[in-house]
Amino acid sequence: MRDGAAAAAPSRARDEALLERLRAGEEAAFEALVRTHGGPMLAVARRMLRDPEEARDVVQEAFLNAFRSLGKFQGGSLLSTWLHRIVVNASLMKLRTRRRKPETSIEELLPKFLEDGHQADPPTAWRLPADEAAERKELLALVRRRIDELPETYRTVLLLRDVEGLDTAESAALLGIAEGAVKTRLHRARQALRTLLDTTLHQEAS
Repeated sequence: MRDGAAAAAPSRARDEALLERLRAGEEAAFEALVRTHGGPMLAVARRMLRDPEEARDVVQEAFLNAFRSLGKFQGGSLLSTWLHRIVVNASLMKLRTRRRKPETSIEELLPKFLEDGHQADPPTAWRLPADEAAERKELLALVRRRIDELPETYRTVLLLRDVEGLDTAESAALLGIAEGAVKTRLHRARQALRTLLDTTLHQEAS
């Protein structure tokens, strides 16, 4: 058995045992579910919403929805995967209820091309930290800050695909747009993020 499969087997066994207890209506089982998965799910909601209070509300509602929907859960995935989808969907619904603000244009962050097709300002390689935990943590924090600077339309797609790990079809279904639109927005979001990171990292290197 491969290492990944070996690690997944105990997790699935624990899930199945917990699922049986949840379906039996054990209050302690629901508490165990929240205790085990509450932290990671709250982190997901915070990334999506950028508001700690809204994130807590969304996660609380998501767990209640999950409990009500136990009969529909077939066990084809881990409980954590199922809960993750519920929290992501709940976060997107919360985003839709916010007052929509006019989004800033992303065009100035996209690469410019010369008449011969070459990029006017080709990106240069970054000097990334090696294994220093503090430097890598600082870089990760920088990436998250720059993601938050993207217009919501692009930020959401980038989070779903590159951070939360959803595929194109799942992202399209949750956002209610075509898969082609997801691919286009993701490509532009990655380009814009690269520009934002280039500016900061080059300033720090100079």
